[in-house]
Order: sequence, then structure tokens, then C-alpha cells
Amino acid sequence: MNAVMDMRTIMRRFARWHIWLGWLVAIPLLLWTASGLLMVARPIEVVRGTTLRIEHPPQPVRITLNGSSAETLLRDGRLINQRGRSILLATYPDGSAARIDLTTNRPLPAVDEAEARRAVIYAIKGGDRISAARFFPAKAVPFDFRKSMPVWQVTLTDQTHVYVGRDTGEIEAVRTRWWRAFDFMWGLHIMDPVEREDTSHPLLIVSAALALVSVLLGTLLLFRRRKART
Repeated sequence: MNAVMDMRTIMRRFARWHIWLGWLVAIPLLLWTASGLLMVARPIEVVRGTTLRIEHPPQPVRITLNGSSAETLLRDGRLINQRGRSILLATYPDGSAARIDLTTNRPLPAVDEAEARRAVIYAIKGGDRISAARFFPAKAVPFDFRKSMPVWQVTLTDQTHVYVGRDTGEIEAVRTRWWRAFDFMWGLHIMDPVEREDTSHPLLIVSAALALVSVLLGTLLLFRRRKART
């Protein structure tokens, strides 16, 4: 009999703790679910205003290469200092890129494995601890990179993946083990575990709306529970 009474006492204590914890987390849960519903209500492209941009055709830019004048179309061009060398990073309308050495005014060759390794050593802490390097063409890049461009994947001993653009010579992405775990959980969070990109789709919106309704009802029941106890 005493054991039964003790169990009832423990359960009532747990119930009280549950109520007080409910009061503590009610407001954060309301904020999280309401803000989450708002964030997924529209595609991220609409939120960022990407759909408002007007795309203009590229204009011809006259550049001089190898001592002769040539006219070409550039979609974009950036002057950068790449490992102590002045570079014009040119992007063409088809998305391809090329590097032009401004000292010699000549195009630079595509990045090979040796240069990819040097780029990682130069730009990444612990970049000298390289375990492997592998080239991937634009149509077969690893899932954790998710950009359509030819890259070198330089793997460090701690399993960090550093991606060096074959045509740009730049560090295009760094993917640590924790990033890959985060990316997987992000895919579950937005209910898109395959592509992990779509933050606004019917299943996610409906789920967020149901979660918000559930939290609102739970918060209202806290008031009812308090009134009943008084």
C-alpha cells in the first residue's frame, strides 16, 4: 500500500514539474514554431529578391592576351590576389571560368593536383595534413559540394574536404565532418533529406502549421490546468 502511495506521490510530482516546465518553454516554442512557419511560407528565392533581378546580356569587353587584341564576352570579371599573384578571374556567359595572370597578361593553365594541394596549404589551417586529392568533373561532383563546376577535392587527415576550383584556383568550399552531419540534420529539419535545398514545400508548410496549432493548444491548456487546480 505504501509503495502505491509513494508511486502516486512521485507521479504527482512529475506532473507538477511537467506543468512548470510547460510554462517555461511555452513562449520559446511559440516563437520557434511561428517564426518557422513564416520562414517556410515563401521560397527562399522570393525572400532574397532573386526573382526581382533583371538579367542583361553580357557586353563585349576588349582585352589583350599574348600581345594581340581580342574581343570576347565576359559575364563577370574579378581582380584578385591569388597566393601572391595578381589574377583576373574571368567568367564567361556559359559559366566557365579562366585565370589571366596580369603580370604576364597570359592565361594560366587549369589547376593540377600539385597546385590544388598548395592552395589548401596556403589558405587552410592544418592544410598541410593532406591524406588524398581527387579530381571531379562538373557533372559528377560530390554531394557535399553541390556546385556544377570542375573541382579538386583535397581531403585532410581529419576528413575535412576542401574543394579547389580547377579553373578558378580558389577555395570554393570547405566541408568538415561536422558540416556534413549538420547538412544531414538540416535535410531532416526541412523535410528534404535528398536534395536538402527546398525550404518551402507543401509538406513542410503543413507540418509547421500543425506544430504551431499544437503549441497554441498546449499553451491554452496550461491556463485551463492552472484554473482547475485553483
